[in-house]
Amino acid sequence: MSQEEYRNEGRRPAQSRSGHGGRRVAPSHPEGERRSAPRRRKKRLGGWGVLLYVIFVLGISALLAGVGWIWANDVLALNKPALTAVVEIDEGDTVGQVADKLEEQGLIEYKMVFKLFCSLTHTSGKAGEEGAKITPGTYELNTDMDYRALISSMGSSSANRMTTTVTIPEGMTEAQIFALLEEKGVSTVEQLEEAAANYDFKFSFLKGVVPLGDPKRLEGYLFPDTYEFYMGEEPVSVLNKMILRFDEIFTDEMRQEVQNDGRTIQDVVTVASMIEKETDGSDQAKIASVIYNRLDNPTSETAGYLNIDATILYATGGTEVDLNADTPYNTRTHKGLTPTAIASPGVDALKAAVYPDSTRYYFYALGDDGKHHFFATYREQQNFIASQERYQNG
Repeated sequence: MSQEEYRNEGRRPAQSRSGHGGRRVAPSHPEGERRSAPRRRKKRLGGWGVLLYVIFVLGISALLAGVGWIWANDVLALNKPALTAVVEIDEGDTVGQVADKLEEQGLIEYKMVFKLFCSLTHTSGKAGEEGAKITPGTYELNTDMDYRALISSMGSSSANRMTTTVTIPEGMTEAQIFALLEEKGVSTVEQLEEAAANYDFKFSFLKGVVPLGDPKRLEGYLFPDTYEFYMGEEPVSVLNKMILRFDEIFTDEMRQEVQNDGRTIQDVVTVASMIEKETDGSDQAKIASVIYNRLDNPTSETAGYLNIDATILYATGGTEVDLNADTPYNTRTHKGLTPTAIASPGVDALKAAVYPDSTRYYFYALGDDGKHHFFATYREQQNFIASQERYQNG
């Protein structure tokens, strides 16, 4: 082979090992060997990266610690400006609603934290519910109180629960009493009416008086006196205090006398309420005798009618007497006693109804001297009226 041929021989393309002309095939590797991929170099954090990471962790920790400290200040009442506020908790308020009221008054800052605290301390349920730690009422609270103190200060025995003194005059009707109690912030008319109508008070003299469902069933039993009530007090508690006072005033001796006379306490209370509305003087026992004479021994002139205009006014309201009013409280058209009492009688009226004078009077009239005068017959009464100037102009 010449040198030229030798050079050309060296330039020939290599043939495939498979024998297929010109087609390239990846070279094989010995059995058991794999071609490894090139390794990537690990990136290493430099000194600045480590420093930034540490700063980030410390920052988050500091932030969480700061937030925790702020929350702790609220929970423990630390570093708070001095503030006193009045908070009214309503019947059925949830923990969330209580938290809203505390936040609105500036007593807490984080109601979410307060609700969490209540959950952890088992302060759940609605205000007024059995077992609930928070009781409806009006409370005077301040920012020196931590969460635990705030909760305990809204309890039933709290010294922070605000009170008010209410004097109920003799002769007030149940409706007037309820309006007065609402005015004083003790309860609302609606709540008191609902409790009066539907709560089964455990007093024997109320059994069977008027069926449940009628708020007038307590008329006459809300004893007129001076009371101290909690503001926002539960209506049942308010009513119970006044009925309990009646229970104390109406002694065992009085009850025995009522029984001996063959009457009921309801009868006597109703008569006493009429006496209370007719007079507040020393003639109450005489007026009681007139009422009982008409009830027990009616004459042809009275025929069992009491003819007491105060009973009509109780039903119709106002000051003008409608003699033809269609109501069972019209004692000019309905015989006997009214369905309920017509006012809250005081102790003197109650005693007059229990211990009436023994007379033969069936009529009475108010004279020009401001006193009641009593008569056995209608003619005697009319002759007296004709002689008094107060009746001359109708």
